Amino acid sequence: MLSIDPKTTPTPDLHQFLLGSVAPRPIAFVSTLSKEGAPNLAPYSFFNVFSSNPPIAIFSSNRRVRNNTTKDTLANAEETKEVVINMVSYDIVRQMTLASIEYPSAVNEFQKAGLTPLPSERVAPFRVKESPAQLECIVKEILPLGDQGGAGNLVVCEVVMMHVMEEAVENGRINPHKMDLMGRMGRAFYCRASGEAVFPIVQPVNQLGIGYDNLPAAVRGSQVLNGWELSQLAAVTELPTEIEVENIRKDARVMDALAGNDQERTDHLHRYAKELLAKDDVHKAWQVILNDI
Repeated sequence: MLSIDPKTTPTPDLHQFLLGSVAPRPIAFVSTLSKEGAPNLAPYSFFNVFSSNPPIAIFSSNRRVRNNTTKDTLANAEETKEVVINMVSYDIVRQMTLASIEYPSAVNEFQKAGLTPLPSERVAPFRVKESPAQLECIVKEILPLGDQGGAGNLVVCEVVMMHVMEEAVENGRINPHKMDLMGRMGRAFYCRASGEAVFPIVQPVNQLGIGYDNLPAAVRGSQVLNGWELSQLAAVTELPTEIEVENIRKDARVMDALAGNDQERTDHLHRYAKELLAKDDVHKAWQVILNDI
């Protein structure tokens, strides 16, 4: 394991280690207006939502590492107290990168990136029409974290109006595959949050699973089951009954496993359980495994 001391690591290197480790990060494509009314559009990946009541989103406009300067977005947010945070889908991610170019303040990044400014309802800055979701925000507070290159400036935003493309909403919830959002990794790497990369893990938080600590030692030390599968087993609230365990001994594969020596029996039963866990049949997997306890 490589150990990195922030106090002795050059800021450009530390910056890349942090961005490569804390990833993927959502992208805030922030549109603002200068006090003179000039549009500005810039992406930020130090971003997330932090409250739903009140609805609060925060992004950080960091001081540039190489020369300790700040960006137009920060100046505009300080002066006008209004921003729009646009989400970035795969369809517009390449155009988004054009808006990250450090154009002079008077240049309109909407035009440079080929994106369409759309009037907002509650704030003055434009929305990005092509974005699948847009958050109209008022700036509640700006928190400077330092005065050196790389220091963040947290822009605390209250969402006063939200827009989401209708085709992505099903039964009152957002379908992530239809949003097709992008995340930022370290350096020039991005990731796409749709397709096989997106999958559900259903874990009720109000049902007390037995936990890893209550897994039998033979299960925790399995040479067949991995951490994902052990977690499936640890999530159950109760184990099968003795009758259920006894009944599954009629299963041909269980019968074959029980005919072997100790290690063969364990491995065969765990391989069978592994197949059942892949089908999310956790209860039957436990029935199989408990024949080895």
